Amino acid sequence: MPARTTFSLDSLSTNISKIFDQAQSTTANHQKNLVALHKLQTEAATCTESVQNGMSTKLTGERAFEDAFINMISRILPVKKGASVADRILRFVGSYTKFMVQKDVEERKTKDAEEAEEDTTSSRFIIRVFRFLLKGCAAKDKTIRYRAVQCMAEMVQYLGQIDEDLYELLRAALLERIRDKESVVRVQAALALCKICTADEPDEPPTITDVLVDTLCHDPSPDVRRVILTNIPPGPITMPAILSRTRDVDAAVRRAVYTVTLNPDAPGKEESKSELELDATHPRSLTIAQRELIVRNGLGDREETVKAAAVKLLTCWMDLVGESAPEPEGEKPSNVVAFLGLFDLFQTSAPEDALISVFGARPDVLDTIEFPPEYWDWKTLTPERAFLARVFTEHCVTTKDDARLESSLPVVGVIALAIQDTFNSYQEDLDKEEEDNLLLAGMDDPDLDEQKARREEIQFDREVVMSELLKLAANLDYADEVGRRAMFQLTRAMISRHALPENVIMRCLDVLRKLSASERDLIRVVVEVVHELRDSGLDEERDQSGPDDNETNFGETPATQKTVRALPKPTSELSPEQKARADAIDLKCLSLCIGMLERVNGRFEDNSTLEGILGELIVPAVKRKELLLREKGLVSLGLCCLIARRMALNSFQLFLSQVQSAPEVLKLRVLQIVFDILMVNEGDFLGPGSTNGDRIVEFLLHVLENEESEKVQALLCVGISKLMLSGMITDDRVLRSLVLVYMSPETVDNLELRQCLTYFFPVFCYSSPPNQRRMQKIFVEVFTQICQIHKEWEEDEDVITPLQAGLMFVDWTDPMRASVVAKKIPGQEVDESIHIDLASDITKTLFRDDLTKTEKKTLCQLLGKLHIPETIDDDKIRTLKLLMHNLRNRRPLREASSKNAFNKFEATLTKKFEKQLEAFDETEYRQLEHLKELFEFLDDIIPLSDDEDIEPPKKRAGRKRRSESVTTDASSSRADSGEEGSSIGSRPRGKGKAKRRRLSQSDDESDDNKTERGESPAVVIAPTRVMPRRSAAENAKKAVTKSMKPPDSSSEGDDEDDEDDDEEEEEEGTPAPPTRRASGNKQQPKRTSTSTKNNPKENDDNEDAAGHDSIMDDSIMDTSIEANDDDDEDAEEVDDIL
Repeated sequence: MPARTTFSLDSLSTNISKIFDQAQSTTANHQKNLVALHKLQTEAATCTESVQNGMSTKLTGERAFEDAFINMISRILPVKKGASVADRILRFVGSYTKFMVQKDVEERKTKDAEEAEEDTTSSRFIIRVFRFLLKGCAAKDKTIRYRAVQCMAEMVQYLGQIDEDLYELLRAALLERIRDKESVVRVQAALALCKICTADEPDEPPTITDVLVDTLCHDPSPDVRRVILTNIPPGPITMPAILSRTRDVDAAVRRAVYTVTLNPDAPGKEESKSELELDATHPRSLTIAQRELIVRNGLGDREETVKAAAVKLLTCWMDLVGESAPEPEGEKPSNVVAFLGLFDLFQTSAPEDALISVFGARPDVLDTIEFPPEYWDWKTLTPERAFLARVFTEHCVTTKDDARLESSLPVVGVIALAIQDTFNSYQEDLDKEEEDNLLLAGMDDPDLDEQKARREEIQFDREVVMSELLKLAANLDYADEVGRRAMFQLTRAMISRHALPENVIMRCLDVLRKLSASERDLIRVVVEVVHELRDSGLDEERDQSGPDDNETNFGETPATQKTVRALPKPTSELSPEQKARADAIDLKCLSLCIGMLERVNGRFEDNSTLEGILGELIVPAVKRKELLLREKGLVSLGLCCLIARRMALNSFQLFLSQVQSAPEVLKLRVLQIVFDILMVNEGDFLGPGSTNGDRIVEFLLHVLENEESEKVQALLCVGISKLMLSGMITDDRVLRSLVLVYMSPETVDNLELRQCLTYFFPVFCYSSPPNQRRMQKIFVEVFTQICQIHKEWEEDEDVITPLQAGLMFVDWTDPMRASVVAKKIPGQEVDESIHIDLASDITKTLFRDDLTKTEKKTLCQLLGKLHIPETIDDDKIRTLKLLMHNLRNRRPLREASSKNAFNKFEATLTKKFEKQLEAFDETEYRQLEHLKELFEFLDDIIPLSDDEDIEPPKKRAGRKRRSESVTTDASSSRADSGEEGSSIGSRPRGKGKAKRRRLSQSDDESDDNKTERGESPAVVIAPTRVMPRRSAAENAKKAVTKSMKPPDSSSEGDDEDDEDDDEEEEEEGTPAPPTRRASGNKQQPKRTSTSTKNNPKENDDNEDAAGHDSIMDDSIMDTSIEANDDDDEDAEEVDDIL
């Protein structure tokens, strides 16, 4: 054996260096070196020195060991990230801290309590090292800060007891580094804070947990968010922030939520997490909303890796809840049923998606699912069991696994019997509840509320079971005639009952639709049921009205009476109870009609039985003033219009009138009907030969302008976007309005609207080069209005800048984006010259003298973003070159950055198309007829002298006024030409902000048009509310009104406008929107013929005819019922139209 060497402080530094040299090469020898290093430290601790005459002891050995150890660490600090040797050394330092603390704990167990509280060699060593590292946290070098915080993160998780002062210094340093500008430093600081957050008890907020939650939600670095996500202890405080990362922008962060944070089977989780934290991630510890959020976001993720991680988490959940709640029927089915108990099965589709994903990931679950006869007993058939059977059936039908389906499900008669028993039990519960309410009325018993709640829960379960079984029945094979008849009779009897819930009615209609031979049979059955329900209501009224007067005496022969169906009594003659009962029956019948019409695709004329329901039920419901009845009546009428072209033409004006006056809930349904009618009857309303297309477009823009509800605005944008995508609306005004609404700062909070248009514009532009051309044509006008909006809202952070708006247009009009789709469509070619034309538009705009330097700089920056094709038409490139040449000579750019960007673009263009521009002669170019307007534009430009610099017009101070919209602008332009484009009236508003001079006609012509009679409006629009002058509502004007303000541009020829013209324009004022009906002065809007165009002379000669003809003439819903004097205005309006 070799002789044992004696310990010497002189060789301590050399021995420590050898250990660190071995540790940096590989982690395999770390354990051996940990023992050797601890032995050196123990031996060094025995070297002491007495000072002050033996009154104290100097720990010279410990001091030498600490100096040597810190010397080794200091050599690692300047090493940049990515060096594996440095990472191994720091990992070795952390392991040694753990090893040293464990040895210290073992020694403390053998000592007394007083001795255990004294400082030890390891505690003094840790304090010394941490104080050294704290100095590195404040270093200017980012590498030193990174390595210092990394070393602290490796050591801090193994600390035992620590000095209070040192903990405060450590906490403060880490909280400061988590705000470091370098993401790598923040990662290590977050890792260290996650280790000590559970022991944090600060005197003042915020706590470490609060800081970590805030960083998790808002840190820009995905690495920082992922480190916090995988290391922060789950709990009630942190769980909302953890679940919010399921919608993180980084896929790795989203995947970490499912694979590490929420997954109890994650590698190393049992070692790193305590028992309490494991319980926090258990599915039963989460709320139902949190579970559904996890399922919805995980299974709906666009990344397959994230989706696979979510499916794996769900299978783990099923095993966890199945082990804690086994059932006697079998292990696997009980797991599935217990798994379904984690969700609210009937509010969202998340439980169904979760179960289907489990079926796909675990085929063994499907193999063990069976449905024995006792499974269908209504007494034990819970909502979870019914849901499982229905989803299992749909999964087998979708995957075409007919063999599994036939072997698992019973015959149709068994399922029909289960539905019938459940329905009978439901009906008995309702009857018993009604009797109990009569007996216990007026009694004050505290147990009644509990009994009522328990009874309502049981009834809800019965409804759910019936609904799920009926959904299952819609997927069955009805080859068995006995089972088919039983199911048909059962479903028909169920929809005839008054107390059947509406959701169950819809499921019954699905079954009847499959069992019926044709749509006509389905309509016949539903119409019969409606008549039975209404007749039963009349019979009840007849029974309550008293005995029959036509009684016969004994011995007399009774007279034969004809069974004539009695007409319902007028509403005014019914008692409140009878009226409530009749309304309930009408609501039930309307629900049946809606469900039937939603499942019918045939023509209305082919089903004559629908005419009776239309006249007896639907039209009277439309006239009712009760909101619920009126809503269902309008929905039923709208569904009829989808299968009846003539009815749609006659009733369309009725729906338009309801849009203006209805409350928000009803307005949403009516707008849905309007857009559905427009989509179905394309050629009749918005087709090329339609006379009403422009009027309908103006009406939609008018509603969009004056609407205050965000939901209605979003619905309008969704509907208009669909019409534009289908090519039914091609008006550039509509496209311009949608762009301005999208970019307006007033729609920032309308997320539904923003999301719709964010998807619409790229799809609209990339799907067709002509659509990109339309977007290019509106750029200049939209850009000008965006600049005005930006000036008015310059202090708002949510305002889209003109540069951002311009970049959006450049992206939307990029021909390379549309080339992918255009190549797949035969006959469609890519229009590569769009950006060249856009460059010409931008260059023309730069000639204007009302643009600020910033706006010109923005336009010049956009030039460099344009796509320049390899080949281009000679006329287009020469036109662009000519415009740029004249801009440099006549209106040169003053600002340096603008000039540089413009010159760079021109140089690129000149170099690329040098050959096409060689033989360019402006004199010959002027002879071309189609370029006449271009040269007229250039000839009107007045050159500027070198010392002349035009200042943009200053913004006039004063109050804001209501800006004009596209609709108002269009109406005024039509009025200038002698026509009125809409029913929008005008009234002088006194002196206000001066309008720009109208260039289309003189002032005399304008005055003549004001007094001209006989002009009928082009669109029948209900009056809108008047905005009072100087009202506070002007300061909060809606997005469309503010964003659609036309640009304040003037012609080059009108340079000598004097003060008299301005005063006349101020007196003329701005046309105001139409007023609603004032009290005591009701005004009906004029109606015009839709078959002829507006002509002033014809309207003068045929003024009476214009007031008679409308798109509601010759309506099939004309009635002779006179309105009573006490009917409200809405009923009068409906009667006028009907």
